[in-house]
Amino acid sequence: MVGLGNFYTLKLHKEFQYIYRKGKDAHSDSVVLFFLPANEIHKVGFTATKKIGNAVKRNRAKRRLRALFREFSPTLKDGTYIFVAKQSINEVTHQKLKNDFQKILNRLNTIKKEPND
Repeated sequence: MVGLGNFYTLKLHKEFQYIYRKGKDAHSDSVVLFFLPANEIHKVGFTATKKIGNAVKRNRAKRRLRALFREFSPTLKDGTYIFVAKQSINEVTHQKLKNDFQKILNRLNTIKKEPND
């Protein structure tokens, strides 16, 4: 199984609740991002509520989010990220989901700036 770069996954309910309370959030049509910046911390969590559908649909939604996260993870700043799937995630195309993903990452300024050599 391919990992999530150098990010550890959130497991505990209290970890998720802490980020929901203290972190910043950004919403798009198909995904919500909660982000709490912290030095030298690389954590990520993915959630899909029962509003999304049955277990098959929820797992598919989380798989799609993980795949996009893998793509963007090398360019992300240190901190804790939680991605929450919205109901429309299973109907949108990959390109639209990728655009939404990039939009929320940019909105919270989580992408590292390129170092000027």
